[in-house]
Amino acid sequence: MALAVISVAVFRKLHLPPILAYLFAGLLAGPEVLKLFLHPEDMHLLAEIGIVFLLFSLGLEFSLPKLMSMRSLVFGVGLGQMVFTTGTFSVIAHFFGFEWGPAVIVGGMLALSSTAIVIKQLTEAGALNHRRTEMAISILLFQDLAVVPFLIVIPLMASQQDVSLASALIMALVKGVVVVIMLLSAGKWILPWIFREVAKTRTDELFVLTTILVAILAGGLTYVFGLSMALGAFLAGMMLGESQYKYQLEADIRPFRDILMGLFFVTVGMQLKLDVLFSDGLFIFTGVLVLMVLKVLVLQLVAKMLKRDSVDSWATGIKLCQIGEFSFVIAALATTEGVIDARTSSIIISMGVISMALTPMLVDRSVAWAQRLSPKQMRHVEPESTIPEASEYNNHIIIAGFGRVGQSVARLLKLEGIAFITIDADPVRVYESRNAGEPILFGDASQKDILENAGAARASLILVTFDEPEKAKQVINAARQIAGEINLMVRTKRDYQLDALYKAGASQVVPEIQEGSLMLISQVLHYAGVPMSRILRRVREERQGRYDHLHGFYPGETTEISYGTEDKLEFVHAVVLNNNAACLGRQLSDIDFQRMRVRLQGLRRDGQEINAPNPGDVLQAGDVLVIAGKPRRVERAERRLLEGA
Repeated sequence: MALAVISVAVFRKLHLPPILAYLFAGLLAGPEVLKLFLHPEDMHLLAEIGIVFLLFSLGLEFSLPKLMSMRSLVFGVGLGQMVFTTGTFSVIAHFFGFEWGPAVIVGGMLALSSTAIVIKQLTEAGALNHRRTEMAISILLFQDLAVVPFLIVIPLMASQQDVSLASALIMALVKGVVVVIMLLSAGKWILPWIFREVAKTRTDELFVLTTILVAILAGGLTYVFGLSMALGAFLAGMMLGESQYKYQLEADIRPFRDILMGLFFVTVGMQLKLDVLFSDGLFIFTGVLVLMVLKVLVLQLVAKMLKRDSVDSWATGIKLCQIGEFSFVIAALATTEGVIDARTSSIIISMGVISMALTPMLVDRSVAWAQRLSPKQMRHVEPESTIPEASEYNNHIIIAGFGRVGQSVARLLKLEGIAFITIDADPVRVYESRNAGEPILFGDASQKDILENAGAARASLILVTFDEPEKAKQVINAARQIAGEINLMVRTKRDYQLDALYKAGASQVVPEIQEGSLMLISQVLHYAGVPMSRILRRVREERQGRYDHLHGFYPGETTEISYGTEDKLEFVHAVVLNNNAACLGRQLSDIDFQRMRVRLQGLRRDGQEINAPNPGDVLQAGDVLVIAGKPRRVERAERRLLEGA
């Protein structure tokens, strides 16, 4: 822990990703340097729980209909990538003198990619729900499934038993189907009831413990049936992703996930063999370069065969060109069973650690490099809206936080034709809002870089809409450093932080409850016959006096419950029509939105918003339909529009 803390602190000072710090800490603590841990594999199971929690969090982001809509990617591009990449590296391994059996095992190890690193990087970048990442996630999911046949085949190759390989694989498939049905059934009917009862106890510790237990039990169930623990956790998270407890579950699991993921990367760093690196360094570094280039090219070939977007396939290939963590598991098993020798295993592990260390940089730059590699004429329609360019804005308003209040303010500003940019740190909200054409940036509004990207130096007002006084103070401080004279308006639920926010530099603080009371009082005085001029004077005096007359209530037996997140009775959703959408070529009048029990609120085409679309408009690839309704109805409507089901 001490090594990890020091390494992460130093690497952050150098603006390097924390993953590299964990790998470095593992190298120091491992048998090669300080020898604090002579047997890193002893911590592997505990570290693997970090991957379980990571995949559980990933599952929370995916509903079952969304996963079904990705099936062509999972069993199309995912299957193609695994087969062609394994075949390519198997031929290369055979060329280096391996028998065909061990050569296929080596090829499979090199074909796998790192689910842990790629998902963690995408999560930190807020790109997990981006359409462009669907291909990468689909391939990673299929690779997790593909690990199972290798774990079955290796002991059979070593034992030389008269066991039919086909029968063993069929049995594994049957087990897989059974366990998936069990998990999906439990997730649909049992888990929501469990969490509903736990939530009623209003005990935070019980909710956290139940969340951890569900994730580990789901992973353990698939492990018992011979599948990866990560797959079970993903399925459990996916079923709970449709529940109202989704965000609380993710918040509860995050600290445990981050700590154990750090431990996992430390154990990876421990497995780096310095003697092998020194003796075969040229071969290893050359192998890493050849490995990454070939994996990118093979995936591009598979994507082209399946007519996938050129930019997406290049970006996905760059993200997934490393060796995965499950390759280490296969390498350890193959070495133990005598299928490959220890030197080969050490070389593959060294290549894996080096390729993993390069992955954060590759993920960050994947899209930019993909756009350079992809000819413009080969690119398909890109339906997603671009990030707003703040350089185009002047004398605009920056809205920090795009929740209930932020969206309400934005709607009225739009009616008045006032330019604004919003900032929000919720990746799902940013994804939905951007698809609907809102000028929104993903990020933490308390960071100077984010405010500068939003054009704070040229803005007329920054409005902080979230009720987090400490975070609001950070936003005020960062904004004052950029533009000392800018107007800063802060919304807070109550006025107990009023003086502190003014001292921090806020131009105006608006306490929601007190302002609501003033509006109510204004209406009462108006109906009581008080002249409007006197009412306005009273309201102005109360604001200037910091709402002095709205305090000092007599306590009663009951207390008012502060209002929080309202039940989401209806929500707005942007449906992006991809190149394979079932409704392409149909007129809007041909689509029975009333039967689907949703409302069409708008159509967005070529970056232009059409609030009142013509019924005769023919739907095209890249169109964005903005629909509203109850969550499940909207979900069914999206599935019908995209899949025709």
